[in-house]
Amino acid sequence: MSMTHTFAATEPTRSEIDGLRGATVLEFGTPWCGFCQRAQPLIETAFAEHPEIDHIKVEDGSGRPLGRSFRVKLWPTLIFLRDGQEVARVVRPNDSREIVDAMQGIAA
Repeated sequence: MSMTHTFAATEPTRSEIDGLRGATVLEFGTPWCGFCQRAQPLIETAFAEHPEIDHIKVEDGSGRPLGRSFRVKLWPTLIFLRDGQEVARVVRPNDSREIVDAMQGIAA
């Protein structure tokens, strides 16, 4: 699947996320968030190094259960999953290297 550029129309359930197999980056944010917009080139650079990792982009906000289940407080928050389990987290990345480093921790 590699990098996704648009937010999912419907957020997946927590059980769907917990049941994922392999390496996945779960990104929480919104299309209008300035921090999220500034992070996109960094995320894109990191995915260029790891195109084998899946990416799920979830629009977050008040009352959104998936973000609350991961205790997301700031956007963007990137959750790095291996077989549905959180291995690492990066909040408001400033450098693509921190994203790549976390991706290496979940890559096969």
